[in-house]
Amino acid sequence: MTFTSTNDLEGLVETLPENYQKEIKRYKRVINVLTTDPEPKVGQTPKEIIWTKNKAKLYRYQPSKNKTNKIPILMIYALINKPYILDLTPGSSLIEYLTDRGHDVYLLDWGTPGYEDRHMKLDDYVMDYIPRAVKKVLRTSRANEITMLGYCIGGTLTAMFAALHPQLPIRNIIFLTTPFDFSNAGLYTKWVDERYFQLDQMVDTLGNIPPETIDFGNKLLKPLVNYIGPYVTLADRADNEDFIKNWSLMQKWVKDGVPFPGEAYRQWIGEFYQKNKLIKDEFYIRGMQVKLKDIKANVLNIAADRDHIAIPEQTEKLMDIISSKDKTFKLIPAGHVSISVGRSASKYTYPFVEEWVTAHSK
Repeated sequence: MTFTSTNDLEGLVETLPENYQKEIKRYKRVINVLTTDPEPKVGQTPKEIIWTKNKAKLYRYQPSKNKTNKIPILMIYALINKPYILDLTPGSSLIEYLTDRGHDVYLLDWGTPGYEDRHMKLDDYVMDYIPRAVKKVLRTSRANEITMLGYCIGGTLTAMFAALHPQLPIRNIIFLTTPFDFSNAGLYTKWVDERYFQLDQMVDTLGNIPPETIDFGNKLLKPLVNYIGPYVTLADRADNEDFIKNWSLMQKWVKDGVPFPGEAYRQWIGEFYQKNKLIKDEFYIRGMQVKLKDIKANVLNIAADRDHIAIPEQTEKLMDIISSKDKTFKLIPAGHVSISVGRSASKYTYPFVEEWVTAHSK
C-alpha cells in the first residue's frame, strides 16, 4: 500500500477500531509535547527590579497594588535551579497567593553565575548580598521589620544571615525544606563521603559545578521515578491537557538549572555534608562563628514528608537549637518541589504560610 499524503495516513487511522485510534492520538500528542509544543510561560506575577548586584536581581511583586499587610516578605532562593518555582504559573504560585492577599513580596534571584564567579563563597552571599537586599526591602517598603522566607539552600543561607545579624529587625523567618543537620542526609551522606568523593579535585577542575551534575545527583536518589517516571506518566495522561500543561512547566524548571559557584560548593559539601559544622557551631564566615542559637525571630520551619533531598530530620533539628520563643515545626504531605507547586502546595503550603505570616505580622 502506498501513501501519497498525510491525509491518506489519517484516513487509515480512522478505519481502525476506536480504542486503537485513541492510543494513536495519545502518542501523537506525546510526540508533539516533546518536539513541537512551545515552552510554557513562567513567572507571570507582575514585578519590577529594584536592586542589582553582579548577576543578582531583587524583585518587588505587584508594586502598584495596595498592601494590607505592612511587614514585607523577602524570599531567598537556593543556589541551584531558578527561583520562578515560587511563581511557576497562575494558580500555582506562592508569590501570587501572597500578593493577592495583600502581602508586600520581594524575591532575591541569584541569577546565573559565570566562570568568573567560581571564587564566590557562602560568605559572599551571607555578608554582601543578603544584607543589602534586606536594607533595600526595608527602605522600599518603608517598614520597620521584615519577614524572610528561605527555600532549601536559601533557607540555610537565611539562617546563617539571621544568626550573624542580630541587630537587624527580622521579625519572622520561614524555612521551607531547609537542611541544617547533615549527620544523616540519606544517600547523599554515602555519596559525598570524604574518603571517596574527590571534592577538591572536582572544584579545582571544573571551577563551577555544572547544573547537569547537580541534577544527575538529585535524580539518582530515585532513578526510576525521576528518569523514566515523568515520561511514563506523560504517555498515560497525554489526553489530559491540564496535566500536560503542568508537566511541561515542571520539565522546563527541572531542566533550567544554573551552575553552583565552585568555592560555595566546596563549602556546602565539605563543611556541611562531610563535617556537619553548621549544626555544631563550628562553621565560620569571615572569621565570625555562626551560632544558630542566636536566631531569635519568630520561626515557621516547614518540611515535606516525602522529601528525599532535604529529609525532615535534617530540617527539624533546628527547633532544638534556636532561641526563638515563638517557633513552629510543620510537616506537610509533599515532596521537595511539590511543597511549593501543585495540589499539595495549594491545599497545605500556601494557606498555612499566609495565615502564619498574617498572624505574626500584627
